[in-house]
Amino acid sequence: MSYVEVSGAKVPIRMWADPATVEDGAMQQLRNVATLPWIKGLAVMPDVHYGKGATVGSVIAMHGAVCPAAVGVDIGCGMSAVKTSLTANDLPGDLSRLRSRIESAIPVGRGMHDDPVDTGRVYGFPSTGFDDFWSRFDGVAGPVKFRRERAAKQMGTLGSGNHFIEFCLDESGSVWLMLHSGSRNIGKELADHHIGEAQKLPHNRGLVDRDLAVFVSDTPQMAAYRNDLFWAQEYAKYNRAIMMGLFQEVVRREFRKARVTFDPVISCHHNYVAEERYEGMDLLVTRKGAIRAASGDFGIIPGSMGTGSYIVKGLGNEKSFNSASHGAGRRMSRNAAKRRFSTRDLEEQTRGVECRKDSGVVDEIPGAYKPIEKVIDQQRDLVEVVAKLKQVICVKG
Repeated sequence: MSYVEVSGAKVPIRMWADPATVEDGAMQQLRNVATLPWIKGLAVMPDVHYGKGATVGSVIAMHGAVCPAAVGVDIGCGMSAVKTSLTANDLPGDLSRLRSRIESAIPVGRGMHDDPVDTGRVYGFPSTGFDDFWSRFDGVAGPVKFRRERAAKQMGTLGSGNHFIEFCLDESGSVWLMLHSGSRNIGKELADHHIGEAQKLPHNRGLVDRDLAVFVSDTPQMAAYRNDLFWAQEYAKYNRAIMMGLFQEVVRREFRKARVTFDPVISCHHNYVAEERYEGMDLLVTRKGAIRAASGDFGIIPGSMGTGSYIVKGLGNEKSFNSASHGAGRRMSRNAAKRRFSTRDLEEQTRGVECRKDSGVVDEIPGAYKPIEKVIDQQRDLVEVVAKLKQVICVKG
């Protein structure tokens, strides 16, 4: 589909979703965003749903300002995927051992490594710039300066919620490795700190929603936020790179006789800010639950733990600020999913997938998400499909 345009106070709201199917709370959030004095554009992805301040699945372009809540509290959250030389014929009938090996190599939930990962021993890790990244830790916001040890031990860990590690097959039978994670607790603490700081600023008084408080250019508060924001985005990038390297090493060991090789890793943020230029104007583009989809950009759009995912290539549609959806998107809250579904439902909806099937992940059941195929169909003018993947192993936090 092409987009539908809904009127907004300062800018039109371009929607790659049917407005009639978007919950009232999310539509109100979109209208609220469209009232911000600094806004220059707003694009809405087909996986849109209610979030804190700004909706998940929104792309907000502003001039001279940025809204921390429009980034999300998991700064730099995103996806990584890589195609391997393995095929379905190489896999054993019982995948529980492989799942166990993955969980042993990569801490999940609130877990962390006993010691910081030695990146010099991580398969394929791009170490260039890593030391410089850590050297800038002392420059981040005061409340987290004493968290370095924990941040270092959490580097290369999954977290919980909708984060996952998957072993997948594409339609030709090739094996892919895929994972979803972000900046862990350090990113959340930085986000919470700066959202609070923004809400104290005089220019944010009178906003329709205090969670939409912004920092404006050429101020110390904006400089501090940009410093911490971009550092946290790097943390998320390195976190995924370490996990992917650990994942690849598990696969190399488990399939030693196959001498596994890997294509280049595809990686993309979907909670982040980028400096981009549109219609001759330099803008700060915030993607909260959206990926960059400029012409030729590879991206990853996951479904749920029982459905599948898509590798895509951007078509460069500037009406969406070169963006596309970040996933299927929830169609009900976590609490609603727990009330509606049982572990028996989870077992049925994840049949054929080696994964947790207990009450602790019922809120991640496929039925709590929008159909991924429909989400892809709604953005055919934003991306083209490169590969469709179906997981056979899913590790959750």
